[in-house]
Amino acid sequence: MEAVEVESKGSHGGDADDRRTSRNDRRSSWGCTLLLVNNSLQYMSYFGLSTNLVNYFKVELHADSKSAANSVTNWVGTSAITPLAAAFLADSFLGRYWTITLCLVISVAGYGVVTASASAALQSAVFYAGLYLVALGGAVSPVMASFGADQFGDDESELGRQSSFFNWFYFSINVGSLIGGTVLVWVQTAHGWRLGYGIPALLSVVAVALFSAGTGAYRTHQPPGGSPLTRIAQVVVAAVRKCDVEAPDDVALLHEYDGDDGMSAIQGSRRLVHTDQFRSAPVLASVASTCTDIFLLTTRRLVLVASLHLVQLFLPFMI
Repeated sequence: MEAVEVESKGSHGGDADDRRTSRNDRRSSWGCTLLLVNNSLQYMSYFGLSTNLVNYFKVELHADSKSAANSVTNWVGTSAITPLAAAFLADSFLGRYWTITLCLVISVAGYGVVTASASAALQSAVFYAGLYLVALGGAVSPVMASFGADQFGDDESELGRQSSFFNWFYFSINVGSLIGGTVLVWVQTAHGWRLGYGIPALLSVVAVALFSAGTGAYRTHQPPGGSPLTRIAQVVVAAVRKCDVEAPDDVALLHEYDGDDGMSAIQGSRRLVHTDQFRSAPVLASVASTCTDIFLLTTRRLVLVASLHLVQLFLPFMI
């Protein structure tokens, strides 16, 4: 009887775990769906604004072709640079969720200013202000991709779902770009700039609402890890201070401690395995061959191996 009772309890426990897993999967799927729709709306708005922008400068702001093309090029270049700042902000200070929220709100402000300027024929300075707010808010794309990856675990089934998510993620980019660059441009041509720019503004508001609606379904488990520049500086300083200490023969001593969650002791960072990739490079000899061990074997001014490998990621670009 006791064996039957234990087996019954085990069965009920397994059923409860399965139901909990199924519920978490459904919640994660709902959150990922909202991210995909949000991403598509963002690209729809962006290409609805950018595709026909040269014509707006020429027709509404009375710029010549050279000035219009130069203005658009400068704006597109700024839009391509701002994701670097957003990624740094997300990984170091705010975290991905709040960085996305901030960028989406800035986008709403930018599209609103652009629409108001187009509707009321305001001065070009106001229109430029709206454009560059859009460029700043549009920095959300790479952060959105990383945030989507955070919604999945590290087991095999989760990795398969993650791969599928990225396929749909880039599909959503193409769908949004196609609609924004065709349908919205036709609206601008056939019905005027007020409606043509008002629709992207409305879509940006819907994007914020959808992202906020999925807050309870998101996994926001990876916190910001602080500035990587600080950790790089720590490695350089430690290398200079301790490069005369001999390295141990056992490379296992160079590995960061093992853990079940795959995370590093550095908050917000994943654990990196030891690598011998740069041990033969003369420039790195004092860092990769000796100072890695010093960080682990000394008790003062300790620097983690993950910080050292962070420096190694940048060194190929500097030598």
